[in-house]
Amino acid sequence: MQIQTLLDSLEQKPLRIHQEGSIDPHSELTGLAYDSRKVVEQSLFIAVPGTHTDGRYYLNEAVKRGAVLALGEALPADLQPAPIPYIEVADVRSALADLACAYYGFPARQLCTIGVTGTDGKTTTSNLISMLFQTAGRANGMMTTANFRLADQDWENATRQSTLESLEIQEFLRRFVDAGATHAVIEATSHGLVLERVRGCRFDVGVITNITHEHLDFHKTLDNYRRAKARLFEMLDPQRDKGLGARPVAILNRDDVSYEILKPYCQVPILDYGIDTPAAVRAIDIEMHAHSTRFRVILPDAETHIETTLVGRFNISNSLAAIATAYSQGISIADIERGMANMPGVAGRMETIDEGQPYAVIVDYAHTADSLEKVINTLRPLTSGKMIVVFGSAGERDTQKRPIMGQIAAQKADFIVITDEDPREEDREKILREIAAGVETTGKREGKDFLCIPDRQEAIANAFAHAQPGDTVLLAGKGHEQSIIMGREKLPWDDRRVAREQLQKQRL
Repeated sequence: MQIQTLLDSLEQKPLRIHQEGSIDPHSELTGLAYDSRKVVEQSLFIAVPGTHTDGRYYLNEAVKRGAVLALGEALPADLQPAPIPYIEVADVRSALADLACAYYGFPARQLCTIGVTGTDGKTTTSNLISMLFQTAGRANGMMTTANFRLADQDWENATRQSTLESLEIQEFLRRFVDAGATHAVIEATSHGLVLERVRGCRFDVGVITNITHEHLDFHKTLDNYRRAKARLFEMLDPQRDKGLGARPVAILNRDDVSYEILKPYCQVPILDYGIDTPAAVRAIDIEMHAHSTRFRVILPDAETHIETTLVGRFNISNSLAAIATAYSQGISIADIERGMANMPGVAGRMETIDEGQPYAVIVDYAHTADSLEKVINTLRPLTSGKMIVVFGSAGERDTQKRPIMGQIAAQKADFIVITDEDPREEDREKILREIAAGVETTGKREGKDFLCIPDRQEAIANAFAHAQPGDTVLLAGKGHEQSIIMGREKLPWDDRRVAREQLQKQRL
């Protein structure tokens, strides 16, 4: 793509262009990169600041790899002028998104795009939506925390990013279009919304699961976190018409505080769902079993019976969000019923590990106070013996939730092992002590009611050693993840693999 064509896509006017006379506007660029290690010959390097580093300090590295042009915010005082033409902008992240959209040919204009946000349940809800659309013959692509999907291909998300950077998102959307997809389901986290990762996705449908306490390390206040979620619904345009038959709509949870928070930001029609409150899409006559759930769903002009292998009240809510989304886009009741029945479990979400042991082992991604409570509440009635929980809290993330999670675990479980999640560069013992402080507020005693074992493998082995027939052991917080972050290093890790290994050792 020609440099001038690409630069014309920037919605913000450059503040300055260093070495402007060296730029040939008709010169062709062969690629974009914000990671200097991925720069190729004759490409544009976008210098994005990160948590631990700053792309502006890698300009020389980008030049060595073939970058001929760079773009970013004002250079720090301790940096020499860029060795190549440097376009200075006020907001590099929005510029990156604009450039990515243009480079990949604005693929969101050719897709019905569905954004799913919320504290918990985003991945399950996204997978459900994708399944319902696929069942109805509407080819779609999907991007979530746990997995990616395109037509019949499904693969794990090993990036450790719930919402990819805008460059990867637009590349994925281009792939979706080229493969013949008509719809895209995108998990849109609060980080992804604030950091402009989903800019240019031109969402037709916005879906909320819930809003609880999370990510205050980044957003600082709950109001800021809620406001970040609202960005998705501000993006919905009632006048947008891509010629695809998409119907702009906001799918809101009437049972959750998010309904009243988000309603003022919606300029498109609202379709609400709920269990406990009157809603346009509502579940009644609920039957919950150990391995399946049944309920009757009431829609604005119809009703049907739903049976799914997903368990737990929270998964009924996730199902309603997906059903409301499908219904809003004209998917038939028959396809909704069939799609829900065919929905397999989602990796690392209430996933059962069975190596013939006389107690249940469940792996789940629950890593917030609310999700941990919901999962334990779901498993408790299915457990004849003790409820044993292994969990931790991520380093360099929301510290306020740690004692809250400890308190909830203590109130809901019989025995707890507090362990590493992703310590990063934070003191791992300090994280465990902050969780333990919450446990101790309930009167539980270390050594008797709970243990602090930083090493997650040792923690899991210890939990299994405590388990008796009829017990349930919940391994929470990691779910589908394939690594654990120690310092700045990602070490191979999978709770499911480790659980199987420890259970097999126990049998020897």
